Amino acid sequence: MQRILIIGASGLIGREVCRQLPGQVELIEAGMSKSPYQVDISDAASLGALLGNLGRVDGMVCVAGMARFKPWAELDADDWAFTLANKLMGQVNLVRLGAAHLNDGGAITLTSGLLAQHPIPGSAAVSTVNAAIEAFVRAAALELGPRVRVNAVSPGWIAETLTSMGLDPSPGLSAAEVARIYIEQLTHGASGSVAVASR
Repeated sequence: MQRILIIGASGLIGREVCRQLPGQVELIEAGMSKSPYQVDISDAASLGALLGNLGRVDGMVCVAGMARFKPWAELDADDWAFTLANKLMGQVNLVRLGAAHLNDGGAITLTSGLLAQHPIPGSAAVSTVNAAIEAFVRAAALELGPRVRVNAVSPGWIAETLTSMGLDPSPGLSAAEVARIYIEQLTHGASGSVAVASR
């Protein structure tokens, strides 16, 4: 039976990834507070402790990583540091530390986002880390291949999130549709690739 680690398992997309993974997979659900395994991806020691306790796995999906969205004039050094430590270095460290815990042929799928290519006002920090994750995935794939695949999903708006904000959900994909793209990347996605999950 394959063992798959899902970081961010209690979130909207993470729950769907867990629900859709085949029944013969052993799910290891991790997150900040609401999952069976606790981890803070901004803390390399926390990640290392989680990975050390789990032993060998066949795949990892990270749908976690916080980032600050603020107008340029309000975006201060702490906001940049927080965003870099969480969404960027959290995922870099998952690959850096996690690759040694993957069985041969395993994969790590990370999360970037469409703001890498399509920034909007207030997204400077988020756009920066999303673009950095995509560059990192391409570079890490060269370093770790062919034993381990490293790739990413770049989600756009999620329909359920738009609905919760009182907005028209039609420009977004459902969490279930986005989760299917994560699973495809995890199971078959080319190493170094970034799959876009948006309309």
